[in-house]
Amino acid sequence: MIRSVVQGCGAYLPERVVTNDELAKKVDTSDEWIQQRTGIKQRHIAADGEFTSHLAIKASQRALDHAGVKASDLDLIVLATATPDETFPATATRVQAALGMTKGAAFDVQAVCAGFVYGVSVADSLIKNGMASNALVIGAETFSRILDWNDRGTCVLFGDGAGAIVLKAEQGKGNSADRGILANALHSDGRQHDILYVDGGPSSTKSTGFLRMEGKEVFKHAVINMAAVVGEVLEKAGLKSKDIDWLVPHQANKRIIDGTGRKLGLPPERVVVTVDKHANTSAASIPLALDTAVKDGRIKQGDLLLLEGIGGGLAWGASLVRW
Repeated sequence: MIRSVVQGCGAYLPERVVTNDELAKKVDTSDEWIQQRTGIKQRHIAADGEFTSHLAIKASQRALDHAGVKASDLDLIVLATATPDETFPATATRVQAALGMTKGAAFDVQAVCAGFVYGVSVADSLIKNGMASNALVIGAETFSRILDWNDRGTCVLFGDGAGAIVLKAEQGKGNSADRGILANALHSDGRQHDILYVDGGPSSTKSTGFLRMEGKEVFKHAVINMAAVVGEVLEKAGLKSKDIDWLVPHQANKRIIDGTGRKLGLPPERVVVTVDKHANTSAASIPLALDTAVKDGRIKQGDLLLLEGIGGGLAWGASLVRW
C-alpha cells in the first residue's frame, strides 16, 4: 500500500514583529484584553513588497533542505492560501518557478484556516493514486493585507507567515504503524458563510475587501465541529484518542485549542501551541506549529500527530499522520 510519508518541514516568518502594546497605540485595545481572550502576545507582519509567494518560497526551500529533496524531484505543489499574490495565476506557480520545479503540477487550494489540511488531503490522494511521487504542501498567508485595522475585534487576531512539508510516496504495510498520512477527513457548510468572510472579491465588488467575523458564533461551531472530525479521522485509522502523541491544531485561539485538547484527554504538554507568538496565520498556522515542534525536538519519528483546523466557509478537517 502506498503511503504519503513526510520527509521534512520548513517555515518562514516575516522579520517585523508587532506586539499587543504596539497595536494598543493604534486601536482601542490592550495587551491584557488580547491575551485574556486569545492567548496572543505578538504577530509577524509582512513588509511592504513582501508577498505570499515570497513567504511560501522561503518556507518551501527550508522544507526541501530539511527533507534532503531537490526541487527538481518534485512533481506536485499544493499551496493553501486565502491571500494569493494575484487573482490568477495560482501563487503556487510562482513558487514552482522560483524553486526550479519543471515537471508535474502546481496549484492553489482555498479553504482559509482549514486550507493546510485540505492541501495535505489533496496531495495524499494524488500520491496514492499514482499521479505524484514527491509533493510539496504549503500553507502561506499575508492576512495583514485583508484586515480592517480599525476593527479591534479582528485586526488583533491575525498575522503573516508560511510553513511547508515534503511528502514522498513509499510502500507501507497498510496498518496504523506505517509512517505517513493514515487518514483524512474534510467537511464544509456553506450555510455559515456570514459568520466568517471577506466582504470583497473580483466578481462581487471588484475590490479585495476586509475580513469580517462573528467571533462567538465561530467559537461555537469550532468546538462542535472539531470534536466530530477528530472522532471521524481516528475511526478511519482504527485508532483512539489515547494513541495520539501530539495535537497540532490550527492556531486561532488558545481557548479553542485548550478545549480540543481536553476533549481528547490530552495533557497540555502534548498540545503544540504557537498562537502566542504567531497569532492566527490561517492556512500557515498548522505547518508553522508543526515545524516549531519538530525543530525543537518535541516531535520525533514514529509519533502519531493529529492536525486539525476550521475556517471560513465554514470549512474544517483533520489529518492523522505517523511522523
